[in-house]
Parts: sequence; C-alpha cells; structure tokens
Amino acid sequence: MSFFKKIFSKDKKETLDKGLEKSKTSFFDKLSKAVAGKSKVDDDVLDNLEEVLVTSDVGVNTTLKIIDRIEERVSRDKYLGTDELNQILREEIAGLLSEVDSGNATDFVIPEKKGPHVIMVVGVNGVGKTTTIGKLAHQFKNAGKKVVLGAADTFRAAAIDQLQIWADRTDVPIVKQSMGSDPASVAFDTLQSAENQNADVVLIDTAGRLHNKVNLMNELSKVKRVMQKVIPDAPHEVLLVLDGSTGQNAFEQAKQFTAATEVTSLAITKLDGTAKGGVVIGISDQFQIPVKYIGVGEGVEDLQVFNKFEFVDSFFK
Repeated sequence: MSFFKKIFSKDKKETLDKGLEKSKTSFFDKLSKAVAGKSKVDDDVLDNLEEVLVTSDVGVNTTLKIIDRIEERVSRDKYLGTDELNQILREEIAGLLSEVDSGNATDFVIPEKKGPHVIMVVGVNGVGKTTTIGKLAHQFKNAGKKVVLGAADTFRAAAIDQLQIWADRTDVPIVKQSMGSDPASVAFDTLQSAENQNADVVLIDTAGRLHNKVNLMNELSKVKRVMQKVIPDAPHEVLLVLDGSTGQNAFEQAKQFTAATEVTSLAITKLDGTAKGGVVIGISDQFQIPVKYIGVGEGVEDLQVFNKFEFVDSFFK
C-alpha cells in the first residue's frame, strides 16, 4: 500500500525494527500456530486469531473490531487464503490506527505560537516518566528549541534528583523546590521562568501516585489552574506516559488517568524489552487518544515520534 512508503531515516527505522523484535516474534509464532494446516480463513482460524490478538495485549474490544473487519472481508471476497492473512491484518490494523488523529509526524515539533508550549507529563511511578521528559528535552533541544524543565513531582526526592540529572545531561534549565513543596507552586515558578527566558517548550513533571483518583484529580486540576495564572491556555498538552511492558495494566492506568484529567496524548515506553507491543494498538484504539511517542530502547535517541505506518510496517515486516 502506498502509505507504507519509507519516511523514517534508516537509523530510526532500524531502531524501531529492533525495538519491536520481541513483540513481532511472539505474535508471528502464535499466528503460525493459529493457521497451521489451514489454507482458508474460516471460523476456526478466526477463533484462533482472536486468541492470538488478545494474548498479544491488543485488548478484547480492539481484537473484536479487527476480527469483525476480517469477517467482512471474508464475506465480501468469498475466499481468503491464510497466506493472505499477514497482509490483511497489516492493512486492517493500519486502518484502525488511522481512525485516531495522531498525525503522521516523524520529527519532534510543536505548534507555532507566541510564548512557550507547555506540556504537563503525568503517569504512575516506574513507567519511565522522568526519563521520557529527559529524552524529550534532548530531542526538542536538538530540534533548536529552548527548553525549561519543571520538577513538580515534589513527593519523592528521587524524582527531583533524577530530573536534575537529565537537566545537567541535556544542558537545559530546571526549576525546582525542596521535597514536599506545593507542586502547583513549582509549576507557577517554572512558567514564569520560561516566559522570562523566552522558552519554546516547558516540560512539567508531576507526581505519579494513583492510590486515590479524587486526590489525583484535585492535585492535577490545581496545578492546571495555577499555571493558567501565568499562561491562560496552559497546559497545551497533557502527556500520559505508560509502560508498554505491563500490557493490560497499562490499559488500567490509562483508564484511571483519563478519568482524573484531560489527557491529550500518550507516550508508551519500554517496548524493546517486551513481547507486549500490541498494547500500542489497543490503547490507541480504545481511548481514542493519539500515541505521540514510543520508547524502543534505553538510549536518548530511542524515544521516537510514533508514526503509525512505520510502526505497522515494522511489526509486520
């Protein structure tokens, strides 16, 4: 299909291929067993395929959508051979991802506007939230943007220290206060500092607690309200970071955070160490929130802008 044209650099594509290797191998091992001894896509194959998709962490609801689409094609075309199943799956999953308006960027860009673009980053502890912020800072700086970090996860000294390490590594300014400070106060100071420095991008780290949805909602709402005293339409983006290696648990986290705050984009990390890459497809479809970034390695360059066509191309290569 024409939309699978090569638009990534060779290095980026190789990193993506390598990062999805475990997911791809696991998926195709299961798929080959599902169609073993079958030449035609029939009810048995579809039942087996359903199990393959569910156990690949695509999620039940998204799996049923994909199966419905394939059943329609079987009905329409009268005969589909199992040798065609790979290409059909590829096309249907690409079509499904295309229904979520994530754009099709390959580079780290922000909307053109006056003043800083403010990204509030949310997610539970341990998903790679602070590391993702550090990598984003690096990528935006490489793209020629002036970046400021805000350490508003004040409930863990380690979070502040970790963000400071990333600020030093990427040579970008950081605004922080002592552990236990009011997160909204840190966010306020960060935005004031960003305006004074004519920054292009502000990345605000927030606390990763999920023990009480009401408290989380109140805290994130307060941080937003206080930011808006400095920049009326901030934050311009609320980025939820999810750990892809947790599979179905990532769905649950997405559910909790989308209930607690208005999430506008997703970053899915740690895909290189897992066979659960199908979670990207399910989460994108179920929550209708664009996946903006994926982590396919530990290196600072291994956080990539999510390109749905390149992702599907690598997954089904």
